Amino acid sequence: MTVDNPLTLPRVAAPADAQQRRVLAVTTAPSGFEGEGFPVRRAFAGIDYKHLDPFIMMDQMGEVDYAPGEPKGTPWHPHRGFETVTYIIDGIFDHHDSQGGGGTITNGDTQWMTAGAGLLHIEAPPEHLVMSGGLFHGLQLWVNLPAKDKMMPPRYQDIRGGQVQLLTSPDGGALLRVIAGELDGHAGPGITHTPITMVHATLAPGAEITLPWREDFNGLAYVLAGRGSVGAERRPIRLGQTAVFGAGSALTVRADEKQDSNTPDLEVVLLGGRPIREPMAHYGPFVMNTRAELQQAFEDFQKGRLGTIPAVHGMSEGGL
Repeated sequence: MTVDNPLTLPRVAAPADAQQRRVLAVTTAPSGFEGEGFPVRRAFAGIDYKHLDPFIMMDQMGEVDYAPGEPKGTPWHPHRGFETVTYIIDGIFDHHDSQGGGGTITNGDTQWMTAGAGLLHIEAPPEHLVMSGGLFHGLQLWVNLPAKDKMMPPRYQDIRGGQVQLLTSPDGGALLRVIAGELDGHAGPGITHTPITMVHATLAPGAEITLPWREDFNGLAYVLAGRGSVGAERRPIRLGQTAVFGAGSALTVRADEKQDSNTPDLEVVLLGGRPIREPMAHYGPFVMNTRAELQQAFEDFQKGRLGTIPAVHGMSEGGL
């Protein structure tokens, strides 16, 4: 989602007396494969959970230009106890669940799935994209749920690219897409159980943003493409790296004057959330508070209590 003239948008900037957040660390995401073999970068690998809470993990999916027959997705799998946020920048993904929910998300769309008490889920490129190949690029973020909400009924939000709140910096050098939460009083469409802010920012070469940031939130910046720097100290950061910010009421991101030819701008995802500060037991697709709750989740999954794969998808009622 973009605009021809960002200066027509509301402009945001932190007050001059705001306390800048210092950069605590810059980490590099290791690469791997997920599902049926699509490439990912594990954005939060190596970061202490105390700096991530309420976020659990985030994968950058691609960017990859598939040849015909190559696009891949995930097989059917369960979730319980958290929310998955799938943001498609380029490409198309179909998603379906054991309760009959689902749909298609494409360029700029977000699918927000609150697993709650649990369901079975599948994400895959549509058949026509498998046949043709093409560009695929996206993010999947896992957001924890507090203990009181972990067993709530599952819920979907399909957020179309045209629904996001668009903002800019005072000089128009950055385009800010508020997907969830709010930024300087401007709210995005995503409804969250755990208070968070999720922003996709595009900075032109040499552009800088200093944004107000809630003091009760943590602060993270992940680079999807390009090169730049973070913090008042201008700590270098590039594709596949995450910056962890310390305490304060404002954070700064700057794009380098020169970018690579294939990435004309700096693309960064800014995340903040109010820490839940509860014990977390995480294993595979389940995120609970205790080991006993994890064991119960596995038992419920094995006994079919999280649902069954619909026969329309070519499986028997109980087949996995």
